[in-house]
Amino acid sequence: MDPTASDVEIETPQGSVPAYCATPATPPPWPGVVVVHDFTGMSHDLRAQADWLAGEGFLAVAPDLYHRGSRLGCLRTIMRDLGERRGRSFDDIEAARQWLREHEGCTGHIGVIGFCMGGGYALALAADRGFEAAGVNYGGCPSDADEWLPHACPIVGSFGAEDGSPLGRRAGRRLGQLLTELEIPHDVKIYPGAGHGFMNDHDPADATLFLRFLARVSGTRYDEEATRDARQRITRFFGTYLR
Repeated sequence: MDPTASDVEIETPQGSVPAYCATPATPPPWPGVVVVHDFTGMSHDLRAQADWLAGEGFLAVAPDLYHRGSRLGCLRTIMRDLGERRGRSFDDIEAARQWLREHEGCTGHIGVIGFCMGGGYALALAADRGFEAAGVNYGGCPSDADEWLPHACPIVGSFGAEDGSPLGRRAGRRLGQLLTELEIPHDVKIYPGAGHGFMNDHDPADATLFLRFLARVSGTRYDEEATRDARQRITRFFGTYLR
């Protein structure tokens, strides 16, 4: 049986946040996962990521962080929030986490996963935010990460060796080294031959001219083989720490 999917509204003090929810076909209860999108926002690919996780037995919800305004306006807010590790977008993600906690089918064990920009969120949310595991996919490693990573939950990270963006292989190496030094349970892998965004198979209909430009600059391209391996690692890792 295939997972079921629905569009939901998550209530926050600042209003409701539209989100996509994918529910496993297996009997409840299920661990939960908040899925944080890349620069593209709510897309066919984001829904597919949630569907994949639901197919592996996780109740997945993906909030739309662009819902409050234009894409560029929201991006400015998001970049500011990421730098400060707080703000409106973090409040929206926290509301999604609480929504999962209160869901009658959820076990209360909740992880977070993100891609590109969303990977940055997943890393920023790994410490002191109530998540029990984080999946960081080519999301960078900020210069101040050593200050808050000592409090991080277990982290699984995937990066492309041919990533031409600032969030590339160097960030993956640094993240792996920091987590090893801090003795945080982790699985960080850098994929030879893979570029940026290798797990995101975007529908051309979701790509604006601006997003096509960003993809060209960063060397974004989907890699089926690396994606298959990364998904297997993430599924195992989340299975260990969320079940």
